[in-house]
Amino acid sequence: MILPFFFSLLMITFLLFINFLLRAVDRFLGKGLEVLTILEYLFLNLAWIIALSVPMAVLLSTLMTFGRLSEDNEINAMRASGISFITIIRAPLLFGITVALLLITFNNFILPDMNFHARLLSGDIYKKRPGMNIEPGVFLDNLPGYSMIIGGKDGELMSDVRIFSKGKQESQTSIHSKTGTLSTLADAFLLTLRDGEIHEIENNDFTNYRRIIFETHKIIIPADDILLNRRDSSNRTDREMTIPMIIKKVNGYEKKLSVVQKRLKGSFFRTLGDSIIPLSIEEGINIVSIARDSITSDTTLTGAMIKKKERQLRSLERQVKNEFGLIASYLKGKNKYTVEAHKKFSIPFACILFVLLGAPLGVMAKKGGFAVSTSLSFGFFLLYYVLLIGGEELADRNQVTPEVGMWVPNLVLLTLALYLILHTIRERAPISILSFLKKEESSN
Repeated sequence: MILPFFFSLLMITFLLFINFLLRAVDRFLGKGLEVLTILEYLFLNLAWIIALSVPMAVLLSTLMTFGRLSEDNEINAMRASGISFITIIRAPLLFGITVALLLITFNNFILPDMNFHARLLSGDIYKKRPGMNIEPGVFLDNLPGYSMIIGGKDGELMSDVRIFSKGKQESQTSIHSKTGTLSTLADAFLLTLRDGEIHEIENNDFTNYRRIIFETHKIIIPADDILLNRRDSSNRTDREMTIPMIIKKVNGYEKKLSVVQKRLKGSFFRTLGDSIIPLSIEEGINIVSIARDSITSDTTLTGAMIKKKERQLRSLERQVKNEFGLIASYLKGKNKYTVEAHKKFSIPFACILFVLLGAPLGVMAKKGGFAVSTSLSFGFFLLYYVLLIGGEELADRNQVTPEVGMWVPNLVLLTLALYLILHTIRERAPISILSFLKKEESSN
């Protein structure tokens, strides 16, 4: 399986990399970047591509290997020699476990750092030349001393250009031109405007006004960030953290949740005399409503006492809504990081499951060809990936726990794999696999 695995890994990584390159090429074209900077940007983004390619490569290599063994009757020969199918898949299973352990190490120590530096470099490249990111109808506010908006853009030629001065200056200036282009000097931007007007008014008494009509007007805008500035930031997103970082972040959210629950418990005790921690906002409001009905029906209380109690209950009701808003926000943040922690292990574990799934599928297909193996692996990997993305989305929205969201796709794969292995051991295929592909091959 080693050679098919590396062949599959190179092919899948190449395809994903080309797809990424076509989508990202506009980020650094025309920026005047050094070749090494572009290569660094592409290299850093290889990390997430490899993390995605490895499980699919395991499935593809398993299908190719067992398809070829089945096509050459090697599986039948081993069975005739008294070797069970469980024994046959023992070595591939060990290979899958090895790949999974390596991928866990990669996901925990290498991938977060490369994602982090890739994001920083991407932001630095984006900000290198603001003029290259001018979009019609969008204010460009990061030019020193000026704000600018354009009505249209055809390649490098801008139309309906409007420029406004900003900051503390002696006069306010507004410029309008029919067309304009933006180019770069060694340490500045050169804005060339054609067929326009300049309007100036002094800020002191607003009495001196000047209007200038021009055919060509050039503005030099100092820009210290012409050269690529590298940032050094310690703020990381969930996909840029190692497991210890994620655990620290999750513990921080748990402390915040504990503080909110303690505060809510104290408010209920001060208002109702009972330390209650409602499980939901609806339950909390219902408790307040019951207490309000109890107060209004209490004949021992005076009118002033009832009003005081009602004010306290209204305050408690507002606090319940506010506190559960915080709780929902903290739980969402906690789940977001917990999901990422489980993902670092659930995806590598899928490598083992893809071996268990690919072995019986390869035997049933009885084809070791690349086209058949690719079709099967793509279909099952697409199923797994859809389940994984769906589980992550549900977990991020607090609709399921992170454990359920990240491990249910693996449970589905395990169920399919055990079902197919059982029928392969019994030498009876439960489904007619690739019948349509075989018909197409025979017709061709």
